[in-house]
Amino acid sequence: MATPSEDTELLKRRSGGRSRILIVVAVIAVAVVLIAVGVLAGWFSQQPTTILGAGATFPYPLIAKWANVYNSTDANVRVNYQGIGSGGGITQITAKTVDFAASDAPLKASERAAAPGLLHVPETIGSVTAAYNVLDTNGQAIPSGLNLTGAVLADIFLGKITTWNHANISALNPTVALPGRTIQVVHRSDSSGTTFVWTSYLHLSSSAWTSNLVGKSISWPVGLAGKGNTGVAGVVLQTPDSIGYVELAYTVQNSMKVAKIQNPAGKWTLPTLASTAAAAASAPTLPSPSADWFNVTILNAAGDTSYPISTLTYLLIYKELNTIGTSMTQVKAKALVDFLWWCIHDGQSYSADLAYATLPAALVTLDEGAIRSITYNGVALHS
Repeated sequence: MATPSEDTELLKRRSGGRSRILIVVAVIAVAVVLIAVGVLAGWFSQQPTTILGAGATFPYPLIAKWANVYNSTDANVRVNYQGIGSGGGITQITAKTVDFAASDAPLKASERAAAPGLLHVPETIGSVTAAYNVLDTNGQAIPSGLNLTGAVLADIFLGKITTWNHANISALNPTVALPGRTIQVVHRSDSSGTTFVWTSYLHLSSSAWTSNLVGKSISWPVGLAGKGNTGVAGVVLQTPDSIGYVELAYTVQNSMKVAKIQNPAGKWTLPTLASTAAAAASAPTLPSPSADWFNVTILNAAGDTSYPISTLTYLLIYKELNTIGTSMTQVKAKALVDFLWWCIHDGQSYSADLAYATLPAALVTLDEGAIRSITYNGVALHS
């Protein structure tokens, strides 16, 4: 039979064991709670932050290059940009289904009203070409350098000039054996900033191209249709005797033939990196990123070497990023701002190889101010 002292010792041991068990259970409970909180907060997540963008096909080759390079250098961020046309990008950023959009056409007053707080951030400068696929009367491809004026292009796209050997084209190209075959006009089928730039230029060049024929999507008098710059380039390449408007980078990639366009100085100018940069150098005084950009243009820029169908193209981003809703977090907002800062600095080194002009210093400074103004819940994301 146990003695009183033995009973006491046994009770102490049992009590101590229970205490240790309770401590272990408490520790486990706290750990479970911390792990749960960590999972919800993303402490242990290996999934990178995905930044979604959509819009213009005009700068798509450059933005795609940026995304590829940036994704390879930052394992925590994935940039996904879809070239669906400027109109589609504006629609999606207005609906807040993407984190940023791209457009070659500045926002109209109605578009700004539908998406208050959007900033215009010019990210690059490019050119729209008159690209053609024509054999001369000897069966030889007419090389780049066919002379065309804005007025002649307007008449071609209006269906007034219908053959390649029309007197107005022949007068500009007396040494070219132009065929008498029918011109096949090619235009965009989607809502497009490139179309806005092209139709704006034709309106500046010809009184016959009225204002109701200016915009991202118009009722075309004549022609075949292709979706995106890629689509128009493809139709031109596959269609004999065709002419279409295509962003310069796509013509370089596809070895397409492009026209010389007469600029306001009277000079016949090929679309090149140098002639695009010359046009950009004459850019007017620009508004603040939060202001109205609709009338900003570098079409018909002054200077002997300026290509007359050059344009800025824009990233569209909300100044207050929590406007986007629950899909935007502080982590994503910071990642987006860091990517934008990289685009206007390090990213510019990839422009020239893709036939885009690098941003002039004044535009970089303007963009820096825009990016520094972007907030999440009122707090700046880049100092």
